[in-house]
Amino acid sequence: MASVVTLVTQEGHAAVTDAIRLVLARLREAIVAGQVDDSQLALALAGLGSAIERQLSRSLQYSLRPVINATGVILHTNLGRAPLSTEALDHARQSARAYSNLEFNLESGERGKRDVHVDRLFQRLLQGLRSDVSTIVVNNNAAAVLLALNTLAEHGEVIVSRGELVEIGGSFRIPDVMAKSNGVLREVGTTNRTRISDYESAITDKTKALLRVHRSNFEISGFTEQPSIEELVDLSRQRQIPLLEDQGSGALFDLRTVGVSGENSVLDSLRAGVDVVLYSGDKLLGGPQAGILSGRADLVARMRSNSLFRALRVDKLTYAALEATLLAYVKMDYESIPALRMMHLSKNDITRRAEALAVRVARDGVEAVLIDGESVIGGGAAPSSVLPTKLLGFSCAGLSADEFATQLRQGATPVVARVEDGRVLIDLRTVFPEQEEVLASALAGIGSARFGEA
Repeated sequence: MASVVTLVTQEGHAAVTDAIRLVLARLREAIVAGQVDDSQLALALAGLGSAIERQLSRSLQYSLRPVINATGVILHTNLGRAPLSTEALDHARQSARAYSNLEFNLESGERGKRDVHVDRLFQRLLQGLRSDVSTIVVNNNAAAVLLALNTLAEHGEVIVSRGELVEIGGSFRIPDVMAKSNGVLREVGTTNRTRISDYESAITDKTKALLRVHRSNFEISGFTEQPSIEELVDLSRQRQIPLLEDQGSGALFDLRTVGVSGENSVLDSLRAGVDVVLYSGDKLLGGPQAGILSGRADLVARMRSNSLFRALRVDKLTYAALEATLLAYVKMDYESIPALRMMHLSKNDITRRAEALAVRVARDGVEAVLIDGESVIGGGAAPSSVLPTKLLGFSCAGLSADEFATQLRQGATPVVARVEDGRVLIDLRTVFPEQEEVLASALAGIGSARFGEA
């Protein structure tokens, strides 16, 4: 135990004083409540120094901590969605630790625009689709929707299908963001069936845009109908009304390569003629949190000149991480992007890792079984699609599955897992290979603590 004087030297007078006050307050409360007798009070007083040191350690810990995602949900919103590549982290660190040419043109020596660093890469990735594509970046996809609607449809009407008026995580609702944009929602069709004629009949001289919204985290099946992108493009061109598509996740690769069908990529939509596509940076793209708007250069220029763009713009760290992620796409180095790498893992690859981990953590009283299961992409992407995987199912004598999972979450490095059918389920698809040592120690530690092993 370090002395109080030493703690003050190491952590500062204010932090140590706060820790002392908290420890003494808890002790007073226990005394007043009659929760300690004379012998317990003596022990508590003798251990005040250690209690203060522990409290100080807890209070000075980071609240935002790394965790091991063992859920099999690749784009887990609550766990930070897409993890960044090593290159993205390195580029962000280099850009953060010194000055950069964020808004400075090195050739002319004059002020530049921050979005040029990624727009040039988007143009390379989207080249050949159309000659007039430009891209800007804001802080998330909700901001992208807000900016697009406010720019193109303020005080005008936006036509959208009733079947696409979605609510996603955090109570984000399309009608609410439309109201904030000062656009007027014009609903057409029904929840399950909307035809192109519904859009056509709703167009008036007040109509400023047509909006298609990805349903994100649910799917409607059965007696359904929805206009194709091609039908909406034809209508928008005939009536000279911009067509916006909120893809939510937004992919720059062919999802069929990971077994996901029926989902348009950003390239598919732009190729079909959608005027502006809105999508996220930290979902299927595999980069940092961002809202991306790609489409007709004249419309994107109007959005860039909107005063909201400055309020919603991203910082140098986001641009650096996004630039590095996009460079990986340009080089077709998909393996370097963690989220894409996880999507491409085969069931056989995961099975081999699971078998090896099961052997490592074997303990008396702890049962580990291999179970066929499914991973999901998450983040509202392809909600009905699953990826086959091999799960490790754990149970421990004397511990319920919920208690087992709680101990994993409360370890030095928290492990977040699923609980189903009385077992804790570990899906190694979302566990980095370099995390397996820590995961094995956490799993084995539960058995050791329970059965008194060293």
